[in-house]
Amino acid sequence: MADTKREIERKYEATPTDTDSEPRPPDFTKVAGVASVQDRGVVHLDAVYYDTAALALAAHGITLRRRTGGDDAGWHLKLPVAPNVRDEIHAPLTDTDDVPRTLSALVRARTLGEPLLATVRLRSARHVWHLRDAAGELLAEAGLDTVTAQRLDGGDARTSFTEIEIELADGGDPAFLDAVDKKLRKAGVRPSASPSKLARALAETGGGPEPRAVRDDDSAGGRVLAYLRDQIEAMAVHDPAVRRDLPDSVHQLRVATRRLRSAFKTYRTVLDRTVTDPLGDELKWLAAELGVDRDQEVLADRLLARLTALPRPLLLGPVRGRLRIWSVARRSGSRRRTLAVLDSRRYLELLRSLDAFLAAPPLRPAAGRDAAAVLHKALVKDHARLADRTEHALALPPGPERDLALHEARKAAKRLRYAAESARPALGKPANKLRRRVKEVQSVLGDHQDSVVARAELRNLAVQAHAAGEPSFVWGLLYGQEEARAADRERELPEAWRRVPGV
Repeated sequence: MADTKREIERKYEATPTDTDSEPRPPDFTKVAGVASVQDRGVVHLDAVYYDTAALALAAHGITLRRRTGGDDAGWHLKLPVAPNVRDEIHAPLTDTDDVPRTLSALVRARTLGEPLLATVRLRSARHVWHLRDAAGELLAEAGLDTVTAQRLDGGDARTSFTEIEIELADGGDPAFLDAVDKKLRKAGVRPSASPSKLARALAETGGGPEPRAVRDDDSAGGRVLAYLRDQIEAMAVHDPAVRRDLPDSVHQLRVATRRLRSAFKTYRTVLDRTVTDPLGDELKWLAAELGVDRDQEVLADRLLARLTALPRPLLLGPVRGRLRIWSVARRSGSRRRTLAVLDSRRYLELLRSLDAFLAAPPLRPAAGRDAAAVLHKALVKDHARLADRTEHALALPPGPERDLALHEARKAAKRLRYAAESARPALGKPANKLRRRVKEVQSVLGDHQDSVVARAELRNLAVQAHAAGEPSFVWGLLYGQEEARAADRERELPEAWRRVPGV
């Protein structure tokens, strides 16, 4: 079983002073809040870092190592969260050098199935000090690391360096590191030029990952590709978050897939459809699979909120227990299904295809034209699509056919919203205003669709309760509330649509 901790740290260059031939740590007792400095002695660490042959992990600031020595020997995977902040995921040492499956799965969206190989070995002598406050509580751990690095993925290049590392204690205030930083800089200690020991070792022993050439200009192709790169990167970031079952991660991964698919449709004059249409089909499949988990989460929250809002005298029968059993059973099954999808060959091939797309974008002649003109024309088409679907839905009488038409309008609203979002860098404030107004329409239509789905499930719960000899009154009451809510949304839609500006 892997354990996780949030690592917040700063790294600094350690250089000899005028009077000493060896680097020495600064006087941490001068840092505000530090009452004592406890010398913990020297520990010897031996770590082998793993990556693909192309250093795909290093390219994204990810480190994966097997380390012995110290009090946290084991496998460590570090995923960047923010500057100087990483999630460190631990797994126990194994009898072999094979990367544990729990960790290799978390980097699958980066490795794309390529084997993980030993790339660098770092051997360190770490002199450790604990910085404590007046109550004796640990504020941070300071380390003076003398490192020897050896390249393992070809040749035998070596380097050595010394650095100071300050790691905030678990639950500590990050502002303390600012106080440490202020004193260190005043003492002439410089922040490290490398984000990690591994990055420095790679740079000094033959080089790190090769940066990918990207089109980064103000043309239509440049703008569209920049947006697509962001969404593909978001998929890679949220993949391990879903595997770790982090809050909102499924939703964020699903949103990235939908934005990609929407952009492929919106910008067909910029991108070759023979390439993007198959990708769009696979993204549609992925979004649908992720929806099993996400939609269950949203529906469960909605039904629980409705149930909680009811006066106690109306709660007839074991309604909370039945909803809990239903929710756990559905959630457990959807969670297993989501993980199976992320581990599937089909998903891996989609990730590889998206990577190949970025490596050689299938641009059409319009990609070289002015971004504002091309993106505006695409917005006009998506706006017209939403107008047609909204007006068609509003012209239908209430009922299942109208519900379906409103759902189609919702999808068109989402597409226009994403298009406006992607066009903001080129079109500025008008695109942002359009995005905001269309989001309001999407919200109205989304709540209406959620009500349609909720009513279907409430009917099922009522049937189950009746079959078990339980009162079905509450489920019928909630069904009626959802009917009324849907009718309210239908009445709100014309006004929300009226506020959407033309393009």
